[in-house]
Order: sequence, then structure tokens, then C-alpha cells
Amino acid sequence: MADPMHQFQVEKLFDLPTVNLPLVGAIDLSITNSSLAMAVAAGLVMLFFTFVTANPKVVPGRLQVVGEGVFSFIDDLAVSIIGKEGRAFFPFVFTLFLFILAMNFLGLFLVFTATSQLAVTVTFGLMTIGLVVVVGLFRNGLGFFKLFLPSGVPWYLWWLVVPIEVISFVLRPVTLALRLFGNMLGGHVALKVFAGFVISLGALAAGGGLGLLAIPAAILSLGGVVALTALEFLVAFLQAFVFAVLTCVYLNDAVHAGHH
Repeated sequence: MADPMHQFQVEKLFDLPTVNLPLVGAIDLSITNSSLAMAVAAGLVMLFFTFVTANPKVVPGRLQVVGEGVFSFIDDLAVSIIGKEGRAFFPFVFTLFLFILAMNFLGLFLVFTATSQLAVTVTFGLMTIGLVVVVGLFRNGLGFFKLFLPSGVPWYLWWLVVPIEVISFVLRPVTLALRLFGNMLGGHVALKVFAGFVISLGALAAGGGLGLLAIPAAILSLGGVVALTALEFLVAFLQAFVFAVLTCVYLNDAVHAGHH
């Protein structure tokens, strides 16, 4: 348990039979700590908005104020980046933001941090880019490929600009996934390391003698744990927000590919 990477290990909680699907192969349906964390996060989000919308009032209570505030926050974000067409993508961006935010916050307590798994964040990145490609082709047809040749570029630079734009587009899901994964993984590792310092130095001081010199270092480490915990709450929100912002930016490119 002293290993700072142990907290990210995916473990089976309940064994379920394996299902064989055509063109996919064998799929293990067993419940893991990662899938349970995602299910809990989704359940809490749905439960919260069930309470918010169950009995709406003209003069909103605390929960309704929070629910309406989050709703307006993401709605304004989508419209400000994409334009009036942004409301068509509001359900996707809203769900993505809340789901990632719930998983990030749950990871700060006793529940497994699902967003510290690269497989989870890559899935979110591929879903986002997949939607961008579908929307871009549906709205613009072959004009979607104008995205890879910005207007105003001289023809003799096309050979250089087009590959750069293509590579940049292909790397979008990678950067989306790595940014979320790296921040959640790094923050939790740092917390575990500093917490380990507190325990180790405290045990050293308990031995008496020269070990008492470890007390100031243990106090300093404990202060680091408190500071990192506060920072992790901020990072948990910022990473969900950044993911939502970049999703809107990429969708804006798809919707307005002809003006790129």
C-alpha cells in the first residue's frame, strides 16, 4: 500500500461471464473498481438533477441554484465558442463535463479515480473527435477538408501546411486524453508521496532520540498534503472545464470548416 502507483491498479470486484460478440471478440463483463467508479459518478449526476428538476420553484433553493448555474455555465460556453449552433451540441458537452467532473471529485475521496486510466480518457477523446468528424462531413461535405488548408496560405506552402494540419488534427484525441490522464495521475501520486513522508517521518520521530528532528519535516509534509489536496480540487474542476472548452473549439472547427 506504500506504493504510490497501487491506487491506480484496476481490480475485479465481481466476476461476470465473458460474452463473445461478432467482429469484436470476447468481452469480460466483470465489475472492476474502475467501472464501479464510473457508474457511481454517473449515478450521482443523474440523482442530483433528478432532485433539482423534481420540484422546480420560481424562487430556487440551493440545489436548484447550483443546477441552473451549471446548466447556464455550459450553455454560455458552447454558444460563446461555437455560436448559435452551439446549443445543438449542448447535451454532449454538458454530459461530458459533468461526468468527468464527478469522476475527478470522487477520486479525491475513497472511490477509485477512473480518469487516471488512459483507456478511459482515450475513449472520451475518440468520442469527441468522432463527433467532430461526423458533424464536419455532415454539415460541410468535402468542404470539411478545408480545415486542413487554412485560407490565405500561398500555394507553394501547401505541401508543408497540409501535413502539419493533418497531424495536428490526428493528435487532438491524444492530447485530450493525455492532458486529463496526466494531471489526475500526477496529482494523486504527489499526494500519496507526501502522505507517505508524513507517516515515515512520524514513525521515525516516535522512536525518540535524534528521530525527534524529523518532527518539523513531518509537519512540513503534512502542510504539503493539505496544500496539494486543495490544489487537486481546483485541478479536478479545471481539467473537466478544459476538456469541455476544447470539445467546443473542435466542434466549432467542424461547424465552420468553410470559414477556416
